[in-house]
Amino acid sequence: MKHIIYTLSITIMLSLSAYKVQSQDRRENIEFGAKAGINLANVWDSKGEKFVADSKVGFAGGLFLGIPIGKFIGVQPELLISQKGFKGSGFIFGFPYSTTRTTTFIDVPLQVQFKPIEIVTIVAGPQFSYLITQKDEYTFGTNETQQKQEFDNEDVRNNILGFVVGADFIYGNFLLSGRFSWDVQANHKNETSSTPRYKNQLVQLTVGFKL
Repeated sequence: MKHIIYTLSITIMLSLSAYKVQSQDRRENIEFGAKAGINLANVWDSKGEKFVADSKVGFAGGLFLGIPIGKFIGVQPELLISQKGFKGSGFIFGFPYSTTRTTTFIDVPLQVQFKPIEIVTIVAGPQFSYLITQKDEYTFGTNETQQKQEFDNEDVRNNILGFVVGADFIYGNFLLSGRFSWDVQANHKNETSSTPRYKNQLVQLTVGFKL
């Protein structure tokens, strides 16, 4: 994971230092900034069985870099902290229970930009997600328990591959971003992959500022 952050940091610094001439049309400029907001996250059962979960709200925020290839096309990598998970509830033997899972990921979306007009950028592309922590909270009757796990994701092959699509609405140095993303497959350290049964999906809304 440190290698990914280091590589993106070097890319950002080199891109910004190499690009000094600013165009009147912002679509032809390199754009770098920060954004933060919320995720409305949930999971779905890829086997189609009767698993129903409720959405939960989490934090989303990080850095973005827009690199133009032309006036209308570009690429936009991002580095985000993203909270996902779900909520569930029901009854067992007449007693109510509830469960909440909060997962924190480092998300690295690698998006292609389509810029039809100056104030709108449409993005889509693959997203690599690295699990950092997972927290499970259980309530059964009057009993409550919590369990938290931390994960080491130094091996870049150990990730979840997903897809993201969305749009940025730009006004001056400010932007409003909307995204929809979902998991596709889990990649493992031994260079194998699998389809996770419970896949994350989320709607993300953030506000940002170009630095």
